[in-house]
Amino acid sequence: MSSNFKEKFMKYVFMFCASISIISIILIFYFIFSGGLPFIMEEGIGHFVFGMKWKPTASEPLFGILPMIVGSLVVTIGAIIVGVPIGVLTAIFMSHFCPPKLYRWVKPAINLMAAIPSIVYGFFALQIFVPFFRFLGGSGMNLTTASVLLGIMILPTIIGISEASLRAVPASYYEASIGLGATHERSVLKVIVPAAKSGILSGIILGIGRAIGETMAVILVAGNQARIPKELNDGVRTLTTNIVLEMAYAAGRHREALVATSVVLFVFIIIINSIFMMIKAKGDQN
Repeated sequence: MSSNFKEKFMKYVFMFCASISIISIILIFYFIFSGGLPFIMEEGIGHFVFGMKWKPTASEPLFGILPMIVGSLVVTIGAIIVGVPIGVLTAIFMSHFCPPKLYRWVKPAINLMAAIPSIVYGFFALQIFVPFFRFLGGSGMNLTTASVLLGIMILPTIIGISEASLRAVPASYYEASIGLGATHERSVLKVIVPAAKSGILSGIILGIGRAIGETMAVILVAGNQARIPKELNDGVRTLTTNIVLEMAYAAGRHREALVATSVVLFVFIIIINSIFMMIKAKGDQN
């Protein structure tokens, strides 16, 4: 077999492998939207997306998913508040401040966090966070508990990608800053971190994607109440948990409504990712 044939063969193999992800997205897009859009059109976008009541099994069913949309938003924002500062600062510490002996323990621990199933995180929060927040007031299964849990769950993603981005910055940047008289801390925070901001933002985007799509852990601690939360100790229900909780017994219009909910979730994720990618592109240009 000639080397020219091998090169052409591998070229098409690589092209096929690269096309799988694109084809997968197209198929997911098609099947979700073909199953959910007809229901949304029949129900009306206003009634479905902005409806305040979710009563799919009532004699006169109501399919309003605004409480779940708000629930997904506030839980994701809470996870960002908890997870992003801790994740980025931990990555900075590990890449430029962590002693080698400590790093040999911290790095495997963070990698292990990424491998822990989400349901295990949920049981952990159920045993630790729920009693703690119950002591502070309320049932303990609420918006705050879910936000803290998701903030912890996105840490491995943010830390891993942010650390890799910080280490990828050329050493000459740091050396030039030190040569100009800057301290180690100032060189890292004022030179290295801004140079790695594109990779750090990518890690944050992936972390947020996991927070939006997380289901099993959130089911255990969020309270799963289909209402708009007014306080931090109110229970919430997200779009993903709404689908999982009711899909097993749903039928007819109820099932169609859950498929339509996945359409809204899909659009929701696309919008958030698009916003962050625009911010990232703008930052790269600057």
